[in-house]
Amino acid sequence: MLEHFAKLGVDPATFSGGRLGEKLGIRIVEASGDRVVGTMPVDGNQQPYGLLHGGASAALAETLGSVGAMLHAGPGRYAVGVDLNATHHRSATSGLVTGVATAVFKGRTAATYEIAITDDTGKRVTSCRLTCMLRDL
Repeated sequence: MLEHFAKLGVDPATFSGGRLGEKLGIRIVEASGDRVVGTMPVDGNQQPYGLLHGGASAALAETLGSVGAMLHAGPGRYAVGVDLNATHHRSATSGLVTGVATAVFKGRTAATYEIAITDDTGKRVTSCRLTCMLRDL
């Protein structure tokens, strides 16, 4: 699967984050079909008031959940996000945020992940849920 993404020009360091992942600074640090962990800097991903942009948090969540769903789907298949929700609990103004995507449903045609995004102190910033449709290449 990594070879397929490499042929599309996706840097394995961002592993499915693509160009948006590169711009946001997303880095995957652990990945399996059950759990994906990644980080993203707050700096450069802030809204005009200096707070982490909610859309950046949503992009981090969708990236992590999609990586997990793709790994669950296996070779010759890919994942497409079809539903994403995010609840923003508190702001982050500096440092890194860390997202942990945990599988809650892994089926043949769909997979759902819960994603918890925390700040440098371990406080929850955002809670998300992502459902991906699993398709054949």
